[in-house]
Amino acid sequence: MSPHDASSGSIGSATSRSGTTVAQSTRPQDMVERALAAARSGDCIVIADESSSANLRWAGNTLTTNGVSRSRQLTVIAISRRPAGTSVGVVSRAGVRDDQVEDVVRAAEQAAADGSPAEDAEPLLGPDDDAVRKIPGAARWDDPVASTEIGVFSGFAAALGGAFEAAQGSARKLYGYAEHSLNGTFLGTSTGLRLRHDQPSGKVELNAKSADLARSAWAGCATRDFTDVDVASLDAGLEQRLDWARRKIDVPPGRYETLLPPGAVADLLVYMYWSAGAKDALDGRSVFSKPGGGTRVGERLSGLPLALYSDPAIPGLACSPFVIAHASRRDASVFDNGLGLQRTDWIHDGELAALIQTRHTAELSGLPVTPGIDNLALNGPPGSAASLDEMVARTERGLLLTTLWYIREVDPQTLLLTGLTRDGIYLVENGEVSGAVNNFRFNESPVGMLARLAEVGATVPALPREWGDYFTRCAMPPVRVEGFNMSSVSQAS
Repeated sequence: MSPHDASSGSIGSATSRSGTTVAQSTRPQDMVERALAAARSGDCIVIADESSSANLRWAGNTLTTNGVSRSRQLTVIAISRRPAGTSVGVVSRAGVRDDQVEDVVRAAEQAAADGSPAEDAEPLLGPDDDAVRKIPGAARWDDPVASTEIGVFSGFAAALGGAFEAAQGSARKLYGYAEHSLNGTFLGTSTGLRLRHDQPSGKVELNAKSADLARSAWAGCATRDFTDVDVASLDAGLEQRLDWARRKIDVPPGRYETLLPPGAVADLLVYMYWSAGAKDALDGRSVFSKPGGGTRVGERLSGLPLALYSDPAIPGLACSPFVIAHASRRDASVFDNGLGLQRTDWIHDGELAALIQTRHTAELSGLPVTPGIDNLALNGPPGSAASLDEMVARTERGLLLTTLWYIREVDPQTLLLTGLTRDGIYLVENGEVSGAVNNFRFNESPVGMLARLAEVGATVPALPREWGDYFTRCAMPPVRVEGFNMSSVSQAS
C-alpha cells in the first residue's frame, strides 16, 4: 500500500437523525450484502474494511502509553454502463451504521450518473472466471472477524523491559514505538464475487541515544505477530553503533563506495516499485518510458542477475492473493477487483521484466496483466549469502549507512531521489568501522543504483524506515554500491 491508499475510520453504536440509538452491524459481511441488495446501478462493487490496532510507546527506558483502536470503512463503487460510456462513482465512509448503508449506495450511484466515461472500463469478474477460481488461500467469507489486542505484545514487552535494564546500566536511553494491526477486507460484487482477506501487520522502531543525547542510532523490523522480534539483538546492534559514534570524523561530499543495509535498500526500491506503473511509462512520464514510445520492459538494468519480485505467498510476507482496489488510479482499476495474483518478477536476471499493469493498460501495452502486489523482495546472484558484517570486513574504504530519511522525488524521468542520512553513518577503513561521519544529503536514482551494484548480500526481512507506515512486507539484501552520491553535508542528526 502506498501513502495514497491510507484510510481510517471508527465504529460503535451511534445516534440516528431521529435520536434513536442504532447498533452497528456486528459483521462487515452483512454490510456488504446490505449494500449490494440496495444497489440499483447495473454493476456494483462493495468493500468493507474492518481494522483493529494496538500500540506501545516508550521513552527514556520507560513505557509511556499504550492503546487499542478499531475502525470500519465502507466503500461502494457504483458502475453505470450507458451508450455514451461507462462511468464510475466511488464513495467511502467510516463509521457507517446499518441505516446509513443505502445512503452510501445512493451517493455512489449519483456520482456515477454525474461522472465522465472511465477509460479503464472492463467487464467485472465473476466467481467462474479463471482468474478468480485459481486464487489460493483466500479466507472463508463467513468466518468470524478477528481483532488484535494489547496482549499481542506480552512476550515482546517482557523482552523490552530487559533491554531497558541493560540500557540503563550502560548509560543509554531507549525510545520507540511498536504497532500491531489486523485488517479484514470483504469484497463483494453484483456479479457474485465474495472474497475476503485478513492481513496481520506489525512493526517495531527502536531508537537509542547516549545519556547526553549527542549520539543516536535506529533499528526497526516488521512482524506479523511479534513472536519473532529479537529485542536483545536489536538493542545490541544499537549499542555497538553508539560506541562507533564516540569518534567523529568529518568527510566532504562526494561519490563513495557505500554499504546499504536491507532497510535502506527497501526504502529506495519500494519507491521505485511505486513508480513502475505501465500507464506512466506508456505516456512517457517515467524512468521506465522508452525513448520514442513504449516501455523499457526487456532492457537490462543491472549487470548482476538480480530478481526483484512480488508474490502473495512469500513466507512471512504473505499478502492479499487478489486485487483490492478502492478507487481507480493510473496503476490500479476498480474493474480488476477480485483478480487473482501470483508471483510476478519485476526484474528477472537483471532485466526489467514487468510493470504494474491493469487489464486496461495491458491492452494498451500488449504485455501481460501484472497488477500491483503488497510485498516486495530482492534476490541477488546465486550464492549471495554475505551478511552486512561480512561485507564491512572486506571493505577497504567506504561509507556504511544506517537509514535514509525524508526521501523525495526530484526527476521522474530518471527517478532521481533526494533525502538525508540519519541516526548514524560511518566510515569503514581496512575492514573495520573507524568512526561516525557527518550526515549527508544524497541524490541517487534507485534505477541507476542497480547498474552500479558491486555486491549483493543475503536477503532478509527488512523494514523501510521512510515508508514503514504504508509498506512493511519486504525482504532485501545489504548491497555495496559504487559511487553513491553524497551531494552535500547535512546538519540532520
